[in-house]
Amino acid sequence: MLLQVEISEKSFGTKELFTHLKFDVDDHGKVGIIGRNGIGKSTLFGIIEGRDKDFAGRIIVRRGATVVGTSQEYHDAGDKTVVEYILSGLPNYAKLAKILREFPLLENPTKHQLNVYSEALTEFGDRGYYNVEGQVKEELKKFQLEKYADSPFASLSGGQKRLSEVVKIMHSNAQLALIDEPTNYMDYVAKNQFIDWMKKTGEAIVVITHDRDVLQNVGRIIEIKDGGAVEYCGSYDDYIRQNLHSTAASMKDYELTEARMKNLKQKILDYQRLKERARNPGTIQSFKRLENKARVELAELEKIGRPSFWIDEESIKSVGYKDADRYAKYKAKNIKINTKSTKSRSERVLAYADNLAVGYDGEPLFCGVNFQVRSGDRLELHGRNGVGKSTLIRAMLGQSGPEIIEGKTGLDTTVRLGIYEQEIGDKYLNMPLGEAIERIYLDRKLDISDTKVRALMSNYLFTDSDRNILVHDLSGGQKARLQIINMLADDPNLIILDEPTSHLDLPSIEELERALSNYHGAMIYISHDNYFRRKLGGEVVEIKPFSE
Repeated sequence: MLLQVEISEKSFGTKELFTHLKFDVDDHGKVGIIGRNGIGKSTLFGIIEGRDKDFAGRIIVRRGATVVGTSQEYHDAGDKTVVEYILSGLPNYAKLAKILREFPLLENPTKHQLNVYSEALTEFGDRGYYNVEGQVKEELKKFQLEKYADSPFASLSGGQKRLSEVVKIMHSNAQLALIDEPTNYMDYVAKNQFIDWMKKTGEAIVVITHDRDVLQNVGRIIEIKDGGAVEYCGSYDDYIRQNLHSTAASMKDYELTEARMKNLKQKILDYQRLKERARNPGTIQSFKRLENKARVELAELEKIGRPSFWIDEESIKSVGYKDADRYAKYKAKNIKINTKSTKSRSERVLAYADNLAVGYDGEPLFCGVNFQVRSGDRLELHGRNGVGKSTLIRAMLGQSGPEIIEGKTGLDTTVRLGIYEQEIGDKYLNMPLGEAIERIYLDRKLDISDTKVRALMSNYLFTDSDRNILVHDLSGGQKARLQIINMLADDPNLIILDEPTSHLDLPSIEELERALSNYHGAMIYISHDNYFRRKLGGEVVEIKPFSE
């Protein structure tokens, strides 16, 4: 066994994250970690890596095993280039390279220094480090980061830094790799490259992800919920099947527990009444013992709490009406997305591109793009990262920056537009969440009140304590939910979505897909989530580099 995790208590402020979390990882295992946003998945990685020691329990890593993980903070990047940053993160690379670099400068090396140098030479070769710089540059090319290889790491965007972290992991040759949401910023080619590596590598992989394409290629899924870990053998499809049966059984068990609790509460009242009416001291003591026994059992059952229940939308259609009714009663709270747009027969063109070529400084990124979007249409812009999909959208919106080199594009002047972007606007980042929601509505001259802000927060799974958290301090999933609030604020009849499933957990992705499937307005979207693409469908416009 490579890794054993046993956590009996971990809290974050007043929030209890883990109370009975246990699982293990074997050599070469490929494990997916899932769970609702904010459940503590990234915290779990911090505990395993030893960065977070404020917990009760134990983490056992096999002696001599090397563990690497993707970083969330980059304070130690300094002025390193991208390649230097990646190489410095490889196990023992910096130490070994220093020995090999400095030994030739020694005039009279001691026997000990010769031994250290000899061992460093051997380990450097065994780890494959003599060729690793070229391999890293080739990997950066596959992830479309080759032009940044010698740029300062600090100059990269957040997404580019995450991709660089993945490259670091892929060349670490560790026994265990902990990878947090690796595909959020990958296009379909890069994602396939990552999945192919994940399947072939000899490293054990534990990956936090809700990317169903990745989960379909793991051998085990661990769901973090209710303070513990629930394990499922197999891939995402296997998880869906097993989750259906285990959740149905758990709901029945909980229903029996609820009935027993109700029965015990009634018994306690009955024993109290009988005790009050009794005159014989022995009888009084007998009823008192029975009452206390019932209270003890009730207290134990109340400690169990209500489990979290989630069954995917397709599976729930296959169960009997009793299980469906149970699920409707007990299912975990999910985001509530209301898309009010109604069906329209209008043939009015809401957005278009006519023989469009867009670029910068007279150099086109792409050319010859044509489409028309009417009410009810679905249009997918498909292509690799950097090909110009987001640039096309900016040009269509009339935003500054992109240059229309040929053709034309635009929107109907009366369209009500909702946009889901990859990043939240800078003007909201330093606002508390409640203020940001209010500002979203005021910027559109829409009515907003404290009651509506609270309702929106509740619908999107924010708590009252979240209200004063600055937007830039929200988790990725929380920021994604705020983006949906922003997109739908004005009841749009055209929505534009740029990678909307990034950071969302599985129930929230499903709710977004359900809402968009029921949306009657027009939609233009960019996504590298194959499950999401199949769900939404529509016309596909392939955006190819101008050079092709």
